[in-house]
Amino acid sequence: MNKLYKSSGIFVFMRYEFAPDLQKIAEDICNILFPHVNVDRIKCFRSYGTSSRRVIARCHALGKLMQKALGVSAFYPLEFISERFDKLSEDEKVKVVIHELMHIPKSFGGGFRHHDFVCEKNVNKCYKVYKEKKLEEDF
Repeated sequence: MNKLYKSSGIFVFMRYEFAPDLQKIAEDICNILFPHVNVDRIKCFRSYGTSSRRVIARCHALGKLMQKALGVSAFYPLEFISERFDKLSEDEKVKVVIHELMHIPKSFGGGFRHHDFVCEKNVNKCYKVYKEKKLEEDF
């Protein structure tokens, strides 16, 4: 999927590709940390060609009005900006996935949890629990 936008006076293509590797990680994290997340209603994408600064990933949502208009349930696409995300260590990538999943509220209704809750301290707590549970699985 491509999107054309204007950046600094020139047109640039924004490209999105489904990311099965990140989808698998997100589903694993949800199964361990976030059982309220319907993994069939989240999809992970890598994006290419962004002009945004400092953004590594984004959690998008299909809001309530759009859900009603389309007659569908909540859906959460997770976007990972390849130019920044792919340079991270594997541990940092997992933390970013956790961060984005933490934005999804327990109601799974199309809303967002904000950065008062989704913060480095809470992400690190979740990451620690996730790593401990993964170690238990290996034994």
